[in-house]
Amino acid sequence: MTLEDALAIRFAFESRIITWRGPSPFFFAPIPTPQSDTIRQAARAVSYGWGVIPVEATIGDTVFTTSLFPKDDAYLLPLKDAVRRQANITAGDVIAVTMNLRPPRR
Repeated sequence: MTLEDALAIRFAFESRIITWRGPSPFFFAPIPTPQSDTIRQAARAVSYGWGVIPVEATIGDTVFTTSLFPKDDAYLLPLKDAVRRQANITAGDVIAVTMNLRPPRR
């Protein structure tokens, strides 16, 4: 898949927010399998290292940029505290996400 092909893909999905409690809690929206499979195909064109994938995501009226993390043959969309506060979401909530891949940082 070319970079242009990868950047043209727009994803829409629902996800239940999960948390990982490390030194501080981290919140993620797991990417469903069909979308993860497509992202995996585009990974070579857009990843900037360690398998992370830059994205722009929208939850409600909240638009933000971040990078997906690979996890167990899928990807996790990290949710910063500022994003969670603005979108009023927490662990266990089901959210609707639209997302597109971004060019890699070089």
